[in-house]
Amino acid sequence: MLQLLALVIPLGLAGAISPMLFTEQTVILAGRNGSRNARLFTLAAMGTLLVLISALVLFGQSISLPKTPHLDARLDVVVGALLIALAVFLHFKKSAAPKAKPQHGELDPRAALTLGVISMTTNFTTLALMVPAAKGIAASHVDAVERFAAVLVLVVLAAIPAWLPLALTAIAPGPASRALGAFGDFIKRSGHLATVILLALVGLFFLARGIVRLAT
Repeated sequence: MLQLLALVIPLGLAGAISPMLFTEQTVILAGRNGSRNARLFTLAAMGTLLVLISALVLFGQSISLPKTPHLDARLDVVVGALLIALAVFLHFKKSAAPKAKPQHGELDPRAALTLGVISMTTNFTTLALMVPAAKGIAASHVDAVERFAAVLVLVVLAAIPAWLPLALTAIAPGPASRALGAFGDFIKRSGHLATVILLALVGLFFLARGIVRLAT
C-alpha cells in the first residue's frame, strides 16, 4: 500500500495545479450564497472525478496484464510519451489567464452543480495525470478496500483547488482571504510553468520505467 501511495500522492498533488478550478471556486465564494454554491460546486467536481477515476481503475483491472508480461511496460511507454507530448504542447501554447465563468449573483444550486461537473470533465491537464495514477492503482497487488482508499486519496488531492478555498474560508475567513490571494498570485505567475514541468517529469518517469521493464 505504501508503494502505491508513493505513486498516487505525487500525481494527485500534480493534478491539483488547476488555475481554472481555483479561479472558479474563489469567484463563487465571493458571489451571492457563496458558501452554499461553493459546497455544491465542490461536491460536483469531486463526485465527477471519483466517477472518472473509478471507471479508469475498473477498465485497467479488466485488462489481463499477467498473461502478457510486456503489455504493462508498453503501456508505461505510451503513457509517458503522451504526457511528455502534452507538456511540450502546453509549453508552446500561449498561456492565458484563466477566465472565471460565473459572475457574482449568477449561480443557483443547479448551476453550481453543473459548473462543477463541466469544470472537472474539461480539466484536461488534471485528467491526463489521473490516467497513470489510475493505471497504477489498477495494476497494484492490494485488496479492494486499499484500492478504493487509494482512489479516495487521489480524488481528495487532485480536487484541492475546489475544496481548499471553501475550507479555509470556513475556518478563518480573514487569513483565508490573504492565503487565497497569495495562492492565486502563484497560480497566475507560475501555474502554467509548474504544470508543464510536472507533466514532463511524470512522463519521463513512466517512459523510463517502461523502457527498463521492456529491456529486462
